[in-house]
Amino acid sequence: MDFNFSVNDVLPVRFTCIDGSMLPDTFHSADRQEVAECQHKVAVILDKIGESSGIAQGLQSPVTSADRLRNSDHKVYLLTNSEGAGGLGTVVGLLKIGRKKLYIFDAAGKHHELTPICVLDFYVHESMQRAGCGRMLFEHMLQEEHIAPEFLALDRPSEKLMGFLKKHYNLERIIPQSNNFVVYDRFFSVDPELLPGYKSNIKIDYRRAAGKGSFSVARASGRAFVNRPAASMDKAQRL
Repeated sequence: MDFNFSVNDVLPVRFTCIDGSMLPDTFHSADRQEVAECQHKVAVILDKIGESSGIAQGLQSPVTSADRLRNSDHKVYLLTNSEGAGGLGTVVGLLKIGRKKLYIFDAAGKHHELTPICVLDFYVHESMQRAGCGRMLFEHMLQEEHIAPEFLALDRPSEKLMGFLKKHYNLERIIPQSNNFVVYDRFFSVDPELLPGYKSNIKIDYRRAAGKGSFSVARASGRAFVNRPAASMDKAQRL
């Protein structure tokens, strides 16, 4: 994905992390004009690649945009190709993450209040797919965040993302949830008290939370959804 300016000037290294400041982690200038110019170009990049990601996933609106990232505590990791566009550089893919406060079922049906790192958006440009770019970008994020893939929560993941995790990380068995997030059985391979944001003083009616119905996993619009049990509890919804 190319732009009408030099991507290499804005994103000079292969992997770049952008947070709510709308500045790359490689940017160090204190000059106001340079800051504003860089933020503008970053916004253009995020809006364009975020729109492409939304279209590829069949979404009505993009998950990633400059407005959504600005002043948030989320992060967007970008992968670039410095040799693309005649040496101006191209953006190859994006991976958006952020912490969310969630009530998550374990395999026994018990709720835990946690704030895990969540995968919110993942996209590789069509021209660069099946070339290992997604794996490189995902691995870079895991290293930077010091996390194993099984401890991530996925926000309404696409079938492609779930297939990607199955292929590269052997993640397949899902613990059904009462919200639109997906976690795998290995998420609870450690004591829940060791997981980020664990709260031990939640008062929840577990029988009511479990409900009379059973959980099932369905597919809709190319993304994974979890059907709620008939008597699921309002408190178990995503915050």
